[in-house]
Amino acid sequence: MTAKSKKLQGQVAIVTGASSGIGAGVAKALAADGASVVVNYSSSPDKAEEVLESIKQEGGEGFIYKADVSQEADVKQMFRETISRYGTVDILVNNAGLQRDAKFHEMSLEQWNHVIGINLTGQFLCAREAVQEFIRRGIVPERSASAGKIICMSSVHEVIPWAGHANYAASKGGVMMLMKTIAQEYAPLKIRVNSIGPGAIRTPINYAAWQTPQAYEQLLKLIPAKRIGEAEDIGKAAVWLASDDAEYVNGITLFVDGGMLLYPGFEDNG
Repeated sequence: MTAKSKKLQGQVAIVTGASSGIGAGVAKALAADGASVVVNYSSSPDKAEEVLESIKQEGGEGFIYKADVSQEADVKQMFRETISRYGTVDILVNNAGLQRDAKFHEMSLEQWNHVIGINLTGQFLCAREAVQEFIRRGIVPERSASAGKIICMSSVHEVIPWAGHANYAASKGGVMMLMKTIAQEYAPLKIRVNSIGPGAIRTPINYAAWQTPQAYEQLLKLIPAKRIGEAEDIGKAAVWLASDDAEYVNGITLFVDGGMLLYPGFEDNG
């Protein structure tokens, strides 16, 4: 039996916010399918090193890089360093994100700006650098049928309103239109831009939602599949979107949510 071919062999990926949670799962999945992966982090070098060590133990390649994606200079330097090491970038996974929750009438400007800065402006800054590199390099057929691939990490909350999380929901709605607009603008250059919209995934950001049996049972009322998602579920979707298997897929949000968008409150006829 021949070994399974790796869909991303020889390609280079930057994954922002890759030191834990969904980002770590995506970084490991891309590496397992052959990509060299830049494990971006902002404040947890030890966790980023653990992700990189896991990648290397499985025969993968990469390095860690500290950058605050809301800061233009940090983003530009991260891309310069990656291109210096590997020659180019083929894949960007715009994953870095956070929550600063508050009731809307109590939300501070700092809470608003912090979430928008990381979740939306950060995606703009990273995507802009990636597109510039994709245009510079063009298509290299032996690497990929596309000149470059960007995967924006959105959320079911680009569609579902979320009381108490106005900044987060607004950022993800913005990500949706940013993604679609870039996809439309650069499709003629064979640059593909898509989003993944996770539902409830077992990560530190939503620990309170699944930490106890009672909380988990309550969460499952929102998920027709009756299980919480895992980071590996998002990683598999990211590999597919980044690969030539999805070469004709551009400008979509792929929801990986166990059916959360299926209005589970209507399961019993409403």
